[in-house]
Amino acid sequence: MVSAIGGDTARGDRLKRARDYEERFSGSIVSGERPCVHLPARIGWMNDPNGFSYYRGRYHLFYQYYPFETKWGSMHWGHAVSDDLLHWDYLPVALAPDKPYDDGAGCFSGSALALPDGRHMLMYTGVAAAGRKPDGTLAMRQTQCLAFGDGIDYEKYEGNPVIDEALLPEGMSTEHFRDPKVWIEGDGTFRCVVAGLDESGFGQILLFKSEDGLHWDFGCVFARNDMQIGTMWECPDTFELDGVQVLLVSPQNMLPEGDEFISGNGTLCLLGHRDGETGEFVAESRQAIDYGLDFYATQTMLSPDGRRIMIAWMQNWDSIAMGGEQSWFGQMTLPRELSVRDGRLYQQPVRELEKARRNRVAYGDVDLEGALSLEGVSGRVIDLLLTVRSSDESEPYREFSIWFAQDERFHTSLSFWPAERMLKLNRKHSGLRRAIVYHRTCAVPDFDGTLDLRIVLDRCSVEIFVDGGERVLTMMIPTDHSADRITFFSDGRAVLDVEKYDIETDSVQRRWGKRKEEQCPKSC
Repeated sequence: MVSAIGGDTARGDRLKRARDYEERFSGSIVSGERPCVHLPARIGWMNDPNGFSYYRGRYHLFYQYYPFETKWGSMHWGHAVSDDLLHWDYLPVALAPDKPYDDGAGCFSGSALALPDGRHMLMYTGVAAAGRKPDGTLAMRQTQCLAFGDGIDYEKYEGNPVIDEALLPEGMSTEHFRDPKVWIEGDGTFRCVVAGLDESGFGQILLFKSEDGLHWDFGCVFARNDMQIGTMWECPDTFELDGVQVLLVSPQNMLPEGDEFISGNGTLCLLGHRDGETGEFVAESRQAIDYGLDFYATQTMLSPDGRRIMIAWMQNWDSIAMGGEQSWFGQMTLPRELSVRDGRLYQQPVRELEKARRNRVAYGDVDLEGALSLEGVSGRVIDLLLTVRSSDESEPYREFSIWFAQDERFHTSLSFWPAERMLKLNRKHSGLRRAIVYHRTCAVPDFDGTLDLRIVLDRCSVEIFVDGGERVLTMMIPTDHSADRITFFSDGRAVLDVEKYDIETDSVQRRWGKRKEEQCPKSC
C-alpha cells in the first residue's frame, strides 16, 4: 500500500484522512484471516497497547497504529471497545499527529483515565522534530500531552505539552522521554510514571504529580536501571497487588541471563515496595514477565470488579519480519489476570475466556509412550488443559512433547525434560521463511513430578500458562490455519490428563463500516 500521508498534507486533515482510510479499506479483510479472541490491527500496522481502561460501561483499548501500511509509520492511536475483553468492536482512529508537538514521529504510547466529571482523558507522548544532530540525523523532542473525549472523539488540550524538558531532572534526554502511565491516587490527586534515558545511556522511571491532571510537577526518580538489565526501560506501569508494589517495564537491548531473560527487547517485572519518605520504588526481586518470543509493551488496568488485568503487544521488534502479505499486521495478547504469590507474578487468561468455551472433550489417566493422537483433540482456536506425570516414580519419562498447528509438513512443538526441569517452545518447523529466533527455553525450577499446562491457540498464536500461570510463554505461529492436528509424545512412560474446549467464534463479528453512533451509543 502507498502511504496516504504526504509531506503536503495539512495537519488538520490527518485525523479525517486516517478515519476515511480505515473505513474505506478495512471492510475488505476477511474475518477468517484474523484471530478470534485477540485484538488485531483494524488495518495496517499495530504495536503497543495504549489507554487500556474502563469507560461508560465498556473496556477501551487504544493502540499504536499506522493504518496506511503494514509497517511502522507516523504514529496514530487506533481504538477498539469490548464488553468481555475477548470480542472487540473497532471505533474510529482516536488520535492523529496533527499538532506541532506531535507531528514528528507522531502520538506515541500512553494511558487513559475515566475522570470523575465524565470525560475520558488520554495521556500520550507527542514526538516533534527538533533540528539536526551533529551527525546530520534528525533529532526528536518527546513531551507528554493530553486529550479529552467522550469515548469516540477526542480533543487535544490547548495547554499541551503538560510535561516537557523544563520538568526533567538534570542529565535526562529530551529525545527519549515517553510512555506515560497515569492514575488517580486515593486522595484524588494525579500521578504518572514516564520512561526516560539518562546521559549514561540507561533508563530511569520518573514520577510526576498533579493536583488537577493539567499542571504537573516532578516528584522523584521512581526507579533506576543502573545497568541492571538492558538500556532504556519502555512502557512503565506500577501498582500495588496483593500487598506488593509491582513495576513492569520493557527493556531495550537486553543481554540474556540464563533462561530468565532474552536478548534484545524483552519484559521485566520488579517486585518490591515504595519508600515511605521519598516515594521511590525499592526492588526486592525481579523476573521476566513472559518467556516466549512475541511479547512486549505491557499495560494494565483495574477492572470494575477489582481485578488487575494486563495486556501486551503479541510481537517483538526483533521478529517483525514474520509479517505476511495480509493488509494488517500486529495483534494483542489475551488480557491476563495478575496476582502475586510466594514472591512471583502469576498470570491467567481473563476468566471471561471460560464462558466462551464449547464442546468439551476430556480424557483421564491416558498411558503415553511414543506418539499418540486423541479423538476430538485438535484445532487452532482452542483452550487445552494438560496434566503430565510419570507412570512410575522410580522410572520417570525422559521427555514429553506436544505438537500442535500440525499437518503433514509443519508443526510447532512444546517439549519438557523433567530431569533438567526445562521447557522448550519451538517454531522451527512452523513454516517460517525468515532467519529470526525460532525457539525459547524456560526453566521450571519448582517441578514436583506433575506438570500442569494450559495452552490457548487462536489461529496464528499460542499462549502457554505453566503451573497455574507461574510462567507464561507467548509465540506467533505462521502456519496455515488448516494445520490443526495435535500429537502427544513421550520418551518413556507418562500419564496424561487432557481437557480440550473449542473457543466460541460465532460472536466474533467485528463491525467495520458502522456509523460512529452505531458503534458506541451515548449510553455505552
